[in-house]
Amino acid sequence: MADNVYRVTEIVGTSEQGLDDAIRKGVQRASQSLREVDWFEVSEIRGHVENGSVAHFQVGLKIGFRLDE
Repeated sequence: MADNVYRVTEIVGTSEQGLDDAIRKGVQRASQSLREVDWFEVSEIRGHVENGSVAHFQVGLKIGFRLDE
C-alpha cells in the first residue's frame, strides 16, 4: 500500500447461502456506492434461526476506501 488515507464505514452483508456469499454481496454493494474501496474486515458474524436451522447469515463488515486527493 502506498501512502494513502482511508475512511472506514461499517455495513452488514446478508445471505441465505453462507458467510462467503454474505461477504461478497456486502463488498460488491459497497463498491457500487463508494469509490476506491481497497479492503474489508469481518467484525461480526451472526445469523437467523428458523425451526432449529440456520436460515440467514449476517456479516458485519468494515469497508476501507481511499479518500480523494
